[in-house]
Amino acid sequence: MASQNLYLAYKRDTSRLIYWIVKASNAIIASEVTLPDDVPKTPNINGQVTVAGLVSLSKLIAKHTDPIPSAILALFNSAIQARTAAYGIFQQLVANKSDPEIERSNASHKHFINALVEAFEVLGGAAWAKQCKSEDPLPNNQADLDQILFTNKFAGLRVDGDTVLGDQGTSDDGSDLESKQHHASQRRQQQKKSSGKGKKARSGKKANKKKNKTTMKTTQHQSTAASQSLNDVPIESYRIIQDEEGIMTDYLMAVYALVKDWASLRAYLQGLWHDVAYNGLNSAVAGALSNMAINMIECSASAMFIDFPGHDSYETVMNTITRGDPDKAQGGFTIALHQISPDRTGTKKVQETAINVKEQFLIYAYRDLIDFVTDFQKTRSGKPTKQMLSEISSWDPNFDLRQASEIERLKWRRSYTINWLYDIVNLFSAIVVQRNTMRGEHHRLELVNWSTTGPWDKHRRLFGLNEFAGMVTHLAMQKPGSDIRHKILPHHIFQLQCIVDSFSVSRGWSLSGLRGHVLRAPAQGFRPRRDVDLFLDRENKRTGSGFLQAVDILQQLFQNDGILHGDLNRHEASYQLLEGVQYDFINWLGESKYMSGLTNIPPSRFTTTNSNGLWEYSPFLCGVGLEEGLREAYQYSFIVLDTLPEPVLLVHLHNMLVQKGYIAQPVGLFASFQELFTTAFFADGKVPTSNFGEALLERVAELRTRRPRARRTVDDVKEFRTNQFFKTKSYLMACHAADWNPDRIQDSDIPIPSLLGAYRISQAKHITDPVTGQKRLEDTYLVKRARARGISDKDLMALDMTIPRELRREQAIPEALRKAMVPEGYTVGSLPETRGMGGKLELSGPDLLELLKLDISNDICGDVPLSSLNYVWTTVRFMMLFMQFEGELGKLRNPLYVQAYETDRQWQKHKRVGLAYLALHLQDEECLRVMAHEFQNPRAGFMNHIYWEDLESTIRCGQRLSSKRTTGEFQDQCTIM
Repeated sequence: MASQNLYLAYKRDTSRLIYWIVKASNAIIASEVTLPDDVPKTPNINGQVTVAGLVSLSKLIAKHTDPIPSAILALFNSAIQARTAAYGIFQQLVANKSDPEIERSNASHKHFINALVEAFEVLGGAAWAKQCKSEDPLPNNQADLDQILFTNKFAGLRVDGDTVLGDQGTSDDGSDLESKQHHASQRRQQQKKSSGKGKKARSGKKANKKKNKTTMKTTQHQSTAASQSLNDVPIESYRIIQDEEGIMTDYLMAVYALVKDWASLRAYLQGLWHDVAYNGLNSAVAGALSNMAINMIECSASAMFIDFPGHDSYETVMNTITRGDPDKAQGGFTIALHQISPDRTGTKKVQETAINVKEQFLIYAYRDLIDFVTDFQKTRSGKPTKQMLSEISSWDPNFDLRQASEIERLKWRRSYTINWLYDIVNLFSAIVVQRNTMRGEHHRLELVNWSTTGPWDKHRRLFGLNEFAGMVTHLAMQKPGSDIRHKILPHHIFQLQCIVDSFSVSRGWSLSGLRGHVLRAPAQGFRPRRDVDLFLDRENKRTGSGFLQAVDILQQLFQNDGILHGDLNRHEASYQLLEGVQYDFINWLGESKYMSGLTNIPPSRFTTTNSNGLWEYSPFLCGVGLEEGLREAYQYSFIVLDTLPEPVLLVHLHNMLVQKGYIAQPVGLFASFQELFTTAFFADGKVPTSNFGEALLERVAELRTRRPRARRTVDDVKEFRTNQFFKTKSYLMACHAADWNPDRIQDSDIPIPSLLGAYRISQAKHITDPVTGQKRLEDTYLVKRARARGISDKDLMALDMTIPRELRREQAIPEALRKAMVPEGYTVGSLPETRGMGGKLELSGPDLLELLKLDISNDICGDVPLSSLNYVWTTVRFMMLFMQFEGELGKLRNPLYVQAYETDRQWQKHKRVGLAYLALHLQDEECLRVMAHEFQNPRAGFMNHIYWEDLESTIRCGQRLSSKRTTGEFQDQCTIM
């Protein structure tokens, strides 16, 4: 489902195309005796085809195949379009800056395109293209591509009037491909023998017969050998063999596609951080989406550079696209606005601007990192050299960027970047440096494993940026003069740029491809720690909301429960888990010990303005740190909840009291809990309306007070694999488990409803039901889940058209943006959305992030806010409610209370379970009335225990943010008017 990088889409389509070409031509070659001179005489066994071979094989297939599948022609067309687009760009580079190497590459590129076009037209591509222009949407048979490729379906392939390969690799009479090939070969051999004359022909009969046997055996051997060899070749390895110039062209395509992707994603993320600072978007939402954008760049680069080993560093990429000289490359890359024609079939350029190469290609960020690493390596003391100090020591966070020149702004940003990098490396390396200086240990800094898989990762130092901090620390700790440039990958620089952008944007400075530097007043009253402070509530300003205070209060309630049951260590393991998380939050989230000074570690570079500048001057760090904090709070809270009987007991009791009328209106907290985690409380997720005691037995039969066991792995615990009741993952957990790769999020972890779930359903194949003859969706996991919720196939199939409208609505450009970007007399519009090979919607990187933003916002602060609820405070509420039951029922000497707490020894270690069990089974009137009263004394709502000041509907949130955006620099990388 991930958005398709231009080069990866081209590579994918080309591999599939060559796969089909090889399979189809092999079937013909294995059956033919006489073949054209330019066609191989033996089947292809390695999946590789030359440029010339592509044309000759296409001619061979065209001769024997009718019709050519539409999906195959679409693959051809896709490959041609990708190559042609890249060729146009590289032509512009030559036109602006003459470069012999690119000229040679372009000549090779043009030859390649001509070969593709020739093969395409030989197979009937011109007629197909003409037909497609008149059809909307794309022909349905494109959705059959996988079936065509992977079920041996080359329907219509014929040799001398014989069907070589029909549906599923068999002819109409059911004989297999190999038999048909042998019969066709034998018949042609017989025809050749009968063409002999007189005695000579007759005398050669025996020899010909022997030769024919040999030919048949050879044909059979070739077919079998080719099949066996190709079975070992994955479809991704099918390719067109090119010369050195052709390989260089492919690398240029890959580099251009990568740069184009990071430019559009950077623009989108600037918009997100603008909404954090100016419009109140929760920074954890922007942090999560930033993680996904960084993963997109990392995954795209890794997939592309498999073809070009040793050419994957940022510096190699940049030297390639700028030809080693960014200054000379300036002017060679442009961005344009286009006017859409009335019929929406074309555009006309109305404005074009040369982009700032150093800015848009992230060269400034790269040079700042290199200069920081070089300076740090000189002493490895954590202190800048005198020369560097003279440049960065006077940095002012309140510098008026609107009144500054462009050079002054760049200097200001560079100083911020290097100061901030010094702080993060000093903080991250402190544990090892102090072991050396204070304990006399001898860890060689250049050899320390600073990664998240290394031995020092168990020492918490940071939230949200551990991998990045480890990478930069590794570079900085190398010996002076070490060559580290080859270790810096594109996604590292993209991440650093996003970190710096988040702060620059909050100070009113953002970058636009069209408009360059865009300036406004800094966000009034904005603090990067705003949302982190709400989450932790260090100063206890909002009782019932902050995580830190909740742990302290829950400890007291755990102790009381231990006294009640005669076991002071009853909840010790659970408390230690939460206490460990609390300790890490206090010391390393939003603030760090570094701000108070660390022994033998240089003080913060921001001490003169704010000793906590590492956090206070980084919205990005606060956002990704808060995301990790929310995720850990959810995980550890659920581990603890799963050990306690109170949550399950109270939800069952609340349900019974509502069903029987003792509580007129459901109490919000318990009703919400029941709705969000129905399967945790009730068997098969079915809420009982009677037989309440039996319903509890079904769910609590295995309930016991359990402690985390040593044999559990960390992953088992944190992924809820050992939980018996609370197993629902938050959306943030699902994203993190997938390493922030949307493609890897498990269907079982996707909530319904959600836009990601809807999008995946929209990508499901439409098939014809063999029984009813009606169109329906294939039975994917999510489709079946949606049907179980009563959603019809008709409505599910309509998602394919609904999602594009939703995305366009959420990204509607406000009036202020129109005035800033659109020439007089024009309005903003959009071209039709991109459709892939199966006619399915394909999303750009920013579009995919926008879709995911709605789901992530939903989880953090929206309609299904699993990550927003403070489960520790909720547990406090549960424990206190039972204490209220116990206090009132004890005063009344209620018989159920007396039995559970005093006389019946079977409940001695599980008194609350006993009370709830007896109440649900015996339904004592006095007991139920007391419980109903205490449930409402006071009535607890879901909103009483969220981390934030409010929640907001996702739709309303999207409309609010869109209406408040006041500039257009964030969405103009590919703006269409």
